[in-house]
Amino acid sequence: MHKKIIFMGTPAYAARILDELILNDFEILAVFTQADKPVGRKQVISMSEVKSLALQKLPKTPIFQPKSLKDENVIHEISSLKPNFIVVAAYGKILPQGILDLAPCINLHASLLPKYRGASPIQSAILNGDEKSGVCTMLMNAGLDTGDILQSLECEIKGKNAGEVFDLLANLAANLAVKTLKEFDKITPKAQDESKASLCKKIQKSDGLIKLDSAKEIYQKFLAFTPWPGIFLENGLKFLNLELVDENSEHLRAGEILALENDGFLLACKKGILKIKSLQEAGKKALEARVYLNGKRLKLADSLC
Repeated sequence: MHKKIIFMGTPAYAARILDELILNDFEILAVFTQADKPVGRKQVISMSEVKSLALQKLPKTPIFQPKSLKDENVIHEISSLKPNFIVVAAYGKILPQGILDLAPCINLHASLLPKYRGASPIQSAILNGDEKSGVCTMLMNAGLDTGDILQSLECEIKGKNAGEVFDLLANLAANLAVKTLKEFDKITPKAQDESKASLCKKIQKSDGLIKLDSAKEIYQKFLAFTPWPGIFLENGLKFLNLELVDENSEHLRAGEILALENDGFLLACKKGILKIKSLQEAGKKALEARVYLNGKRLKLADSLC
């Protein structure tokens, strides 16, 4: 059966999935993505990665950027296209029942549901120190990531930061999307186990604020919030690169410089030790850790902050 698809997605994760659908000759009837928005310090109006890819590879395919999917005109437009499937990946909008009723709506979620329903499944898995994660295809319903599971793929994420895990799961999701669409008629959807469900919220910039309490927790935050929003102290000092050296030793003076090494310095937390390799003061350029210490005339046994 020739499968006609409406695709809904916004960031690079979604663009990778759309690209794979195009490569596998699925007919993309239309692309839905979030509105262009101001990005960065200079607030340059920028299009989503999905829109950018669609303009490049699907020049004749209509692109929609509606404020709301509840608009009757939007629902009518989707209905008139007569899709076999609506494929959704990190779109950023809730699909109303009027759209869910038009065709099977398949979501590519970046966790092994029912764990980490919501907006930050990748960061949440890393924050919690999970060694494994994965992606799944899910039949969407009116709830938030509560629909029946179609298929899933698992992978190792230990020691990887969020940027690396996004890339890893985007590739898995791209392959899984193709597999699920091709095998859809043979798949028996499986209800999620509500007793194992967990929710995760959207990441805010303020989530990157750290105190020098637990080296282990800071390290997990560093992995979870790289590349965004990063981790930083109350004075705005940002740790750009660090390693977890020890997670159990206890220190009376959190913030003390314990040792100087060629590629950084060891920093005491209340519990544990971090090696700081590069950092950045608010509004200033990034520096290697030793260069920063020299500039501030900080030495062994001094306090970083």
